[in-house]
Amino acid sequence: MEDWLTVFEEATGRDLSQFAQWYSQAGTPRLKVAETWEPEGGGENTSSRLQSRDPEATGEAPDHVRGVAPLASRLQSRDPAATAEAPDQVRGVGDVDREAQPKGRYTLTFEQDTAPTPGQPLKDPQVIPIAVGLLNPNGDEVLPTTVLEMTKDRESFAFDGLAAKPVPSILRGFSAPVILTRDTSAEERAFLLAHDTDPFNKWEAGRQLAKDVLTAMVRDGAAPGPAYLDALERVVRDDTLDPAFRALVLRLPSEDDIAQTLFDASTTPDPTAIHTAREKVADALARHLSPVLPHVYEAMNLPGPYSPDPKAAGCRALRLTALALLTRLDGGKRAEAQFRAADNMTEELGALACLLDAGNGAEAVASFYRRWQHDRLVMDKWFALQVSHADQDRAADVTQTLTAHPDFDWKNPNRFRSVIGALAMNTAGFHHPSGASYDLVADWLIRLDPVNPQTTARMTTVFETWRRYDGDRQGMIRDALKRIAATDPLSRDTTEMVGRILGD
Repeated sequence: MEDWLTVFEEATGRDLSQFAQWYSQAGTPRLKVAETWEPEGGGENTSSRLQSRDPEATGEAPDHVRGVAPLASRLQSRDPAATAEAPDQVRGVGDVDREAQPKGRYTLTFEQDTAPTPGQPLKDPQVIPIAVGLLNPNGDEVLPTTVLEMTKDRESFAFDGLAAKPVPSILRGFSAPVILTRDTSAEERAFLLAHDTDPFNKWEAGRQLAKDVLTAMVRDGAAPGPAYLDALERVVRDDTLDPAFRALVLRLPSEDDIAQTLFDASTTPDPTAIHTAREKVADALARHLSPVLPHVYEAMNLPGPYSPDPKAAGCRALRLTALALLTRLDGGKRAEAQFRAADNMTEELGALACLLDAGNGAEAVASFYRRWQHDRLVMDKWFALQVSHADQDRAADVTQTLTAHPDFDWKNPNRFRSVIGALAMNTAGFHHPSGASYDLVADWLIRLDPVNPQTTARMTTVFETWRRYDGDRQGMIRDALKRIAATDPLSRDTTEMVGRILGD
């Protein structure tokens, strides 16, 4: 690593000793962000301010306001006549009368902090590259992606010559491995989801907004608002976006993710309420996108033979995402047709999942088995799909039935995980108030341990989040874990894992 840094120091002429701390200093920095907006901003010339980066030369205080040199160089080289798309508030800096231009100043202030770790109670500031873009209130990008280099505990960066307070897009492309902390409203997240030009931040805004919507529904009985649905519609209709990316943005956070989000916010998660809220959001999204979904579904059906290339795979992903939403509207009519006509495993399994969600999958399940029963890997998917898509009230029963299937070889680790592991992935079914799934999983882990203690030990982790749930569920999970722990004999691996989960 030292040789690698030396090469870059020689090539760039920079001292990279502070950068080397990423390799010697433990912990993940937390990056806090605050913003200020001054409509008149002091009236300083944008280009001169942006070039003033040396605190010793400018006499700035340690908590100084730094300009952004990359922005200045771009603005000075931009010909307003040749660049018609340049936003009015930055186009022409240095080229037109500055007195006629607005002089609002927007400032971002960053603070970094890394928590103490064993042997390193005090942490030095890291070099953090913060990729930032700014968007106008109308959605136009006023500042393309610009990397701000943070080297101190606290630093501020100013952007002058703006006509209106911009919306920031921070940490574009996940430019640094930090935890970003910034208070943002649902409206701002919807705005970034609809308008941000950076794929990572666009997706992250949508993910956070979806979590906001779902947690509000669980805690307050709220309904999914039009801002979220409209922003998603804009993404779906944007054919310039990669199909795989659009499919990813449309994917709702998992029920387990929402449970952890609620727990982190000091709210005891109710798996049943989370499942209900997630279903309501999916139904609302299907209805909202109903005018465009049929077109998207057909447009993503590429002609010709199956191809595994990224473009084709992305089209299949978006097509199946559209199919899942359409199934909520037509009861599985399109899914049944796709299942019969599919010429590849991806679309056949996707259609089967839609039919199972719609409660109309019995015939397709039987047909799939007849066709693929001699392929062990495909059968693993067949087992897992039925359990993970089972109704929450029937999840334990479906799992129990499948464990009696002639092809359920419980001594095969992949087959065991495809059934018992899939039950844990069905969050609402696994955490059903009856506790039936807890008992079923415990029974099978006790049976498996003498044969395969390694798989048994790994599978006990399905219980490791038990402390975040209500008292009744905690009690039932604790009883299941203690029953496993009381088994005699019990392998050392499983004993260790169960003891760790129980906290004994």
